[in-house]
Amino acid sequence: MGIYLLKSVLCLGAFLAFYHVVLEREIAHKFKRFYLMASVLISFAIPYITFIDYVEIVVEPLSMVATSVLQETPVKTVNTETPIDYLSLSLWSLYILGVIVFGFRFCKNLFNISHTIRSNDRVKATFYTKVLMLKSIVPHSFFNYIFINRDAFEHQNIPEEVLTHEEAHVKQKHSADIIFIELLQIIFWFNPLFIYLKHAIKLNHEFLADAYVVEQK
Repeated sequence: MGIYLLKSVLCLGAFLAFYHVVLEREIAHKFKRFYLMASVLISFAIPYITFIDYVEIVVEPLSMVATSVLQETPVKTVNTETPIDYLSLSLWSLYILGVIVFGFRFCKNLFNISHTIRSNDRVKATFYTKVLMLKSIVPHSFFNYIFINRDAFEHQNIPEEVLTHEEAHVKQKHSADIIFIELLQIIFWFNPLFIYLKHAIKLNHEFLADAYVVEQK
């Protein structure tokens, strides 16, 4: 298991290094979105690839095997009790604790978003719902919900480009990418590469949304 995790981390690191050096400044944002998501899946798959090495098996004659068996020394009584591997037990305990902490944080964030949606007025649009919040916030989206300030909405103080930008996030389902990475981060919380990966994905989402705003003009 440890070797598999090490291989997957190295593979993901190689993909992200290539992205940072070659792709990050390119304008092919749709391809970059596919590349970032695919690099995670490929990094998990590559360690499973094995190369078959054929070994010639030499079969000893039956008489030689029997002779060697007869010449063996008497079997001594061996203590079969397996000692407790405290290092392995400690590492697994630490891993499970990390999963619990990151899983709790993920569930708490989802609960807070759900509570925010239910506790504020909502305005249904064509393919999304505006959530009108009393506090001053920067417009943002989560799946089919766009969160905006109620006073700014009622007085039409929100620029059309800002709403179009958030509509792009909804249409292109950017929240699904983030949820997917968040779930993986719960399992692989010890891998710091997921911090950079999530940042790169979010930044690319912004570029995609900006490009959508330009297309609508």
